[in-house]
Amino acid sequence: MGAVIEVEGLRKAYRSRRRTRMAVDGLDLAVPEGGVFGFLGPNGSGKTTTIRCLLGLIRPTSGSCRLLGDEVPRGLPRVLGRVGAIVETPALFPAFSGRRNLEVLARTEGIGPAAVDAVLARVGLAERADDAVKGYSLGMRQRLGLAAALLKDPALVILDEPANGLDPAGIVEVRQLLRALAAEGRTVFVSSHILVEVQQTCDQVAILARGRCVAAGPVDEVLQTGRSTGVLVALDGTGNTAAAREVLAAAGLPAEPAGEGLRVGIDASRAADITRALAARDLWVRDLRPEEVSLESVFLELTADTPAPPPAAPSALGPGGA
Repeated sequence: MGAVIEVEGLRKAYRSRRRTRMAVDGLDLAVPEGGVFGFLGPNGSGKTTTIRCLLGLIRPTSGSCRLLGDEVPRGLPRVLGRVGAIVETPALFPAFSGRRNLEVLARTEGIGPAAVDAVLARVGLAERADDAVKGYSLGMRQRLGLAAALLKDPALVILDEPANGLDPAGIVEVRQLLRALAAEGRTVFVSSHILVEVQQTCDQVAILARGRCVAAGPVDEVLQTGRSTGVLVALDGTGNTAAAREVLAAAGLPAEPAGEGLRVGIDASRAADITRALAARDLWVRDLRPEEVSLESVFLELTADTPAPPPAAPSALGPGGA
């Protein structure tokens, strides 16, 4: 199987009395088998709407979706047994314990109790498994939803903001879990707004803006589309940073403190101008390198100026447009 998720020309329009809003506007997407695939975009960019279309929870206005080679929604009964998912906040019975919630779900799927114990341990809830869910924090509820998504031992895991509500330690644990799932040969499709985590966790990424895909591919390739707009400088000797900043400012090279050194706001191709200006005043550079492009900076570049899609024509709306 080449792609476990295929989206072609996906559009989803929502109508109100005053206007029609395009939540997803002609989205094309292919998620390869294996690894962790990050699905990024600002709030309102269409991430959750796309996931809901993939899982047959809403009907698209037009376009097509396929999961594990089967068309959605017609082929969903054939593949749902191999798909685990969290969409938005997991639906749970608050008066039941975490274990009881999973046991109810497992029984409907024909899954034995051993799987319940295994997933509770895997998401770090074994010690609180018998407490009522109404006493769980948001992060614990999120962990329980993740456990529910893993009950079926799925080949494809679709997660909408799985780190929502988690503390920093919990976020690291989720990162490790996602990598472990990928190492087992599964495909993990995860939407997230925590860009540093995506950069550290994902093999490939797609970035959405206003319902459209503005970049997709291996994380390293997407990072190469960003612009490095600064040079990091460390001075040889203590106490020279302030003097170097004054020298660079006089030379027309704007510098600002960055860690133990300076960040100079010029293109890396002009790095020689920095060393020349400093050497003329007997200030010597210990380290000089281009500022690293982060996924966050690429994300902001790609989504900041994306034009809004044109208003949808009423005639383009199918039966799923409401």
